[in-house]
Amino acid sequence: MRTVTMKFGGTSVGSPEAIANVADIVTDARASGDRVLVVVSAMSGVTDALLNSVREAASGNRWAYLSCSQKLRDRHEEVANFLMAAGKPREAVLAEIEQLLKQHVDLCEAVRILGEATPRITDAVVSFGERLSSRVIAGILRERGLNASAYDAGQFLVTDENYGSANPQWHDTQARVNGFLRPILERDVTPVITGYIGATRDGNPTTLGRGGSDFSGAIFAAATESDELIIWTDVDGVMTTDPRIDARAKVLPYVSYTEVGELAFYGAKVLHPKTVQPILQKGIPVRVRNTFNRHYPGTLVGPASEPSTTIIKAVTSVRNVCLLTVSGKGMIGVPGIAGRTFLAAANAGANILMISQASSEQNFCFVVIDDRADHAKTAIETELASEIARQDVDGVEVLDNVAIVTVVGAGMRGTPGVSGRVFTTMGNQAINVIAIAQGASECSISFVVDKQHLESAVVNLHDLALESVPVTA
Repeated sequence: MRTVTMKFGGTSVGSPEAIANVADIVTDARASGDRVLVVVSAMSGVTDALLNSVREAASGNRWAYLSCSQKLRDRHEEVANFLMAAGKPREAVLAEIEQLLKQHVDLCEAVRILGEATPRITDAVVSFGERLSSRVIAGILRERGLNASAYDAGQFLVTDENYGSANPQWHDTQARVNGFLRPILERDVTPVITGYIGATRDGNPTTLGRGGSDFSGAIFAAATESDELIIWTDVDGVMTTDPRIDARAKVLPYVSYTEVGELAFYGAKVLHPKTVQPILQKGIPVRVRNTFNRHYPGTLVGPASEPSTTIIKAVTSVRNVCLLTVSGKGMIGVPGIAGRTFLAAANAGANILMISQASSEQNFCFVVIDDRADHAKTAIETELASEIARQDVDGVEVLDNVAIVTVVGAGMRGTPGVSGRVFTTMGNQAINVIAIAQGASECSISFVVDKQHLESAVVNLHDLALESVPVTA
């Protein structure tokens, strides 16, 4: 019997009609003989509503979080009432909804009295989104005749105490999965597990970072040694580019782990960047499919790289970034400047998306999300204060209104002429490339352009993902 882990995103569980699709997908898989582990997100918009409720509680606005709780009650009760017949099973689900929302209000009351929301309390409040959806979906699956039960991921997924972006503790998680989750599957129960959340060793709820339900799915797929992980979302698969920028975007039938990792890191929203991490060593295939077009095969993600018939496979982009440049003639040959710079940026909470360095070592630049740029600049200038005072380092320049564009394709490696075609395309469109970075894997080329040229760059580079033209040196 195959074991399949299915993760359903927020839009896939965002309405009664969407959840009916989820129930059809799971029941069909069970009918075909598969053992299914279900991982669910909160209903679309619920996580944001919960975050706002805890902020309002901290500011003393009792009406706001009570109103939020009532809206969440109405929304989840609507699903249960629409998809479950009247009777004790439905009443049991409605009672679970009521109990969870009472806990939500109690936590918000505590926050209002304290006047602040710690990261630990915020994670506890946010966890109610997945806890609510898992109870409702498990009840609906039982209505369809499946032996389904809802479980909080924290019963199995152990994390550190980095609230808001917790890191799995792999050894402890595997031990709990072996001891508790595997026996559940072996009893032919279909577990419906909360995505996005885990718990510390002491049982305090944590979250894995926004979009972390994909990561949850991969963790449980790896820990249970599933035969396949299916990410159910609202698009037909991994696409050659963002269809909102270029309507010619096509679904890629196959991409490698490396390629999808690059795409996810550089802006493709179809998968969380960490999704590949847990399944990489075990070689578990991932399929990205559309909940609303469930008979379409989607994109298969696997370990091997397949040659492409096009120059590149896909183009992606990242907006809302800033380019930071550290420069100075006194930097030449001085060890440790870059390391201290990146450590200072990390301590300021800035995630570095790409790095580029001049061969003379007189300057290097890197890209961070724009809301952390000023914090990173201050932290770096503090770290390099002595070098700046001696004029070895000129300082840190911040360039905003820029974007990253990345072309991806494992077939680029060892294929002469790809970079030339990419930059000839940019030059023909009079698009100035500010900085360039290419990893050792040669699976992607990233470059920084002025934000006003982003869409033109993506559309014209997307031509290279669509045309089957041999590359020449």
